[in-house]
Amino acid sequence: MPPVVWRGLMVMKALQQLLHEVEWGGLDVLVLDLPPGTGDTQLSVTQQIVLDGSVIVTTPHTLAVKDAIKGINMFKKVNVPILGMVQNMSLFNCPHCHHDTAVFGSNEKVHKVCSEHGIDVLGDIPLHQSIGDDGDRGKPTIVAEPDSARAAAFMQIADKISLQIGL
Repeated sequence: MPPVVWRGLMVMKALQQLLHEVEWGGLDVLVLDLPPGTGDTQLSVTQQIVLDGSVIVTTPHTLAVKDAIKGINMFKKVNVPILGMVQNMSLFNCPHCHHDTAVFGSNEKVHKVCSEHGIDVLGDIPLHQSIGDDGDRGKPTIVAEPDSARAAAFMQIADKISLQIGL
């Protein structure tokens, strides 16, 4: 299937329809997974709907952390509460030797940024092949492997967020 290539106006129209023309029913939470950055899409979301908060997700890689800081600054500027930061692909645990490796560099960068900006670290998601494979099969890790450490990491983060937004 070829990629969909849209100009900004087409993205804005699709976003408008998603937010205002879909009958969501009894919705408790709507999660929008947006690309990193501070573009028109992110700004439009903050202007068109009332947000309980944002969650910043980043890997420990230096460039990704810099993008995360841009997102933090944007959400602060538009007065959207930042619920915390999730560190994705934080560690890889070798299935053979069981040694943890910080593939994208030290996790200390994320903790330092959170400390500097007064943001909580909500949790760490490990780098593990089954997370992607589970998603490809249409079953998130918490459904496909509910007893795994990976599922527990997701659930702990969800629990922290739900407490902050009153669920």
